[in-house]
Amino acid sequence: MKNLPKYPSLYQINTRVWLTELSRNLGRKATLDDIPDFELDEIASLGFDWVWLLSVWQTSEASRKVSLENPDFRKSFEKTLPDLKEEDIGGSGFAIAEYKVNPAIGGEEALKKFRKRLKKRNIRLMLDFVPNHMGLDHFWVHSHQKYFVEGTEKDFENQPQIFTHVKIWGGNAVLAHGRDPNFAGWPDTLQIDYSNQSAVNAMAKELVKISKKCDGVRCDMAMLILPEVFEKTWGRKALPFWPEVIKTIREKLPDFCFMAEVYWDMEWTMQQLGFDYAYDKRLYDRLLEGHATPVREHFFADIDYQDKLARFLENHDESRASMEFEQEKHEAAAVITYLSPGLRFFHQGQFEGRKAHISPHLVRAPKEPVDESIQQFYYNFLEVLKKPVFRDGQWKLVECAQAWEGNESHHDFLVFYWEKEKEASSLVVVNFADHFSQCYIHLPLPDPEGSTLRLQDLVGTFSYDGDGGDLLTNGLYLDMPGWGYQVFEISYL
Repeated sequence: MKNLPKYPSLYQINTRVWLTELSRNLGRKATLDDIPDFELDEIASLGFDWVWLLSVWQTSEASRKVSLENPDFRKSFEKTLPDLKEEDIGGSGFAIAEYKVNPAIGGEEALKKFRKRLKKRNIRLMLDFVPNHMGLDHFWVHSHQKYFVEGTEKDFENQPQIFTHVKIWGGNAVLAHGRDPNFAGWPDTLQIDYSNQSAVNAMAKELVKISKKCDGVRCDMAMLILPEVFEKTWGRKALPFWPEVIKTIREKLPDFCFMAEVYWDMEWTMQQLGFDYAYDKRLYDRLLEGHATPVREHFFADIDYQDKLARFLENHDESRASMEFEQEKHEAAAVITYLSPGLRFFHQGQFEGRKAHISPHLVRAPKEPVDESIQQFYYNFLEVLKKPVFRDGQWKLVECAQAWEGNESHHDFLVFYWEKEKEASSLVVVNFADHFSQCYIHLPLPDPEGSTLRLQDLVGTFSYDGDGGDLLTNGLYLDMPGWGYQVFEISYL
């Protein structure tokens, strides 16, 4: 398999939904073996280096019962699927019964063959690891009850949103649901006790087993098991987990990739613990707010930090980009997100402009028309992302100057400069505002005096030829409409 570029691209796929759609076409239950080669060829042709398969593990039947009966869950499912049927509710893909590949998608052998098919196309496979909790009927409940956070009857009486009764051999136990310290527990899960060394060791063994089945893991809510977070949540001193297990796996698999789902501005913390990538939720939130200045300030961060961020406009947790952003703003936000440094993280349905958010409890998505306009944008844009300058080049943020005194609209621009070994260079310009804006850009180029500089827009038809000396002295003047963008390939004539 070829080495990964400096800035790879990842495509997240909801495995169960994908196979449900294929089953409908085949007239029978589909497994990973039934995924047509042409679909994998298309993923490869779009330039993806990673495929993340969501929800491949055996899910908890007891947890699925909660999914079926919980009225709040049910209400959200019916919003997505007005014609909801019981078979559409598979239970959460994050309520794991066992880290074995679900027989419903073909089992261990089917995943092994699927991974080989990806490898032939130079695509790596990423899978889920859920460190914080397990499903309600995980076998450890009976064999290793103390791997979970235990409570008392009084805890259950006082905090029924956090503690639950669980049947075990010989009686009942009170165990805690997995949770974020800011919310009630997830009622279809049980919390792992990271103050218990045996539990820590057992979870490490699970992750080592997973590492043999894929090339990387996306670690769900990875910050929840940090000692300081765990103690805040449970009042117990937790043992460290990530540094030791990452080191253990890397000793045998030095290229194995760890991606952290992380919030609360703890991205740098996770990177320091050994994660290759951490979610950049802060950039997403700032783009959603729609103000250029905080977005630009986000890019003041050190490049070593930015290189290890996973940048996205949607994923299975967030609302669909086409629901949150009007198309012009959507396109501008995509150019900023995916032409900045880091891992480029895309989600199944994003290119088609899907609007329905699919809960990880569901195995079916509603039928939606393709938004041909947004699809065309993405297909054109993905061609641009394939260029070596954006995959292996050097990135820098470029300052903008006033077009004239009193005009503050230069603050609306985000400008990136990309260069690869002085052989190729590009300029990315976005007016991240809903009105016309103007600015001057001083190009960070070697002295072009005496030459003609050509700027060719890779996402449009605009081309500009200018005297290199004049551009060096006066700068490049831009007057762009609201949410306008251009990606210039720079050449000398």
